[in-house]
Amino acid sequence: MKANATVRERRLQREEKTLRIMVKIYCNAHHDTSQKLCEACQGQLDYGVQRLHSCPQLDDKPTCANCKIHCYTPAHREAIREIMRFSGPRMTFRHPFLAFNHLFDLLRKDKGKK
Repeated sequence: MKANATVRERRLQREEKTLRIMVKIYCNAHHDTSQKLCEACQGQLDYGVQRLHSCPQLDDKPTCANCKIHCYTPAHREAIREIMRFSGPRMTFRHPFLAFNHLFDLLRKDKGKK
């Protein structure tokens, strides 16, 4: 991470790193991969990263689960839910700092959602 990155940039970098790790955990377990992601998981990761960086709520971005705008297509949304359901508990032991931050982000109130 850049030393002089803004809070928003650091958060986006952390969320992207979390997404990459979660997809890797899922792909390694479900598609018997070790170094590279399978084509389907790589596609899901690319889509998620693209959606993350084009989020219309960048200044006060909630987690996607708490967002009032759903920018994922229904098929991609279900796929990422499956990935996160599987990888989330495993993140606690493999990457506790990222897991804690993701949990903290989930618990934050979305100012725009009522």
